[in-house]
Amino acid sequence: MGMQRAAIVFVAIGLALASVGTVQGAEIVKTVGVSVALFRAAELGDPRAQTAVGFMYETGRGLPQDYMLAVSWYRRAAEQGYPRAQHLLGLMYDKGQGVAEDYVVAHKWLNLAAAGAGRRDREFYVRMRDALAYKMTVAQITEAQWRARHWRPVPERYQ
Repeated sequence: MGMQRAAIVFVAIGLALASVGTVQGAEIVKTVGVSVALFRAAELGDPRAQTAVGFMYETGRGLPQDYMLAVSWYRRAAEQGYPRAQHLLGLMYDKGQGVAEDYVVAHKWLNLAAAGAGRRDREFYVRMRDALAYKMTVAQITEAQWRARHWRPVPERYQ
């Protein structure tokens, strides 16, 4: 519900600027139009859209930077089994951005991302997971692996 209000505010700002006749206003409307569709898909449960919204919040591109909201969107997509979101969520836990730094949780998500990734991304995800493991104890790695092994995706309803 809050995302719909944010999208409406963005549209209102874009329309106000466009009515002034500025080129900048027209560009905002174009950008916001894409964002509204993206938010709608994300709210409906599309993990790619959820990851894109999370990335916009993480980087501050198209939306104000907000690590906590980025983590929230990444988590929704990651819980559905989307490897890119799992990777990005793992990095947020590794860096302690938007969440408390937690190497065990970070490793779990990076491990799941590596396991579920296609050929193009797998090697990169494996390197990121293994780099994190150098900062961890054997007990932490064992715990993270156990959590990854017992994790199951929970799809949201998306059409």
